[in-house]
Amino acid sequence: MSRYTFSVTGMHCTSCGLLIDETLEDLPGVTRSQTSVRAGRTVVDLDEALCAPAQVAAAITAVGYPAQPEVS
Repeated sequence: MSRYTFSVTGMHCTSCGLLIDETLEDLPGVTRSQTSVRAGRTVVDLDEALCAPAQVAAAITAVGYPAQPEVS
């Protein structure tokens, strides 16, 4: 299990964050998603054997919010 942080743009309210979290928690391998609209970030706990970080970013982007993994 790994934790990834994604920069997310275009969020305006709590509903935006809830949509992202619900979408990601439906992906196989995602055990937790926590989005902060204020910080412009989503933190995801992910089993990389089931889902790649690129798939997470693509899922966020698909619901209307451009996203990319943050480099630490």
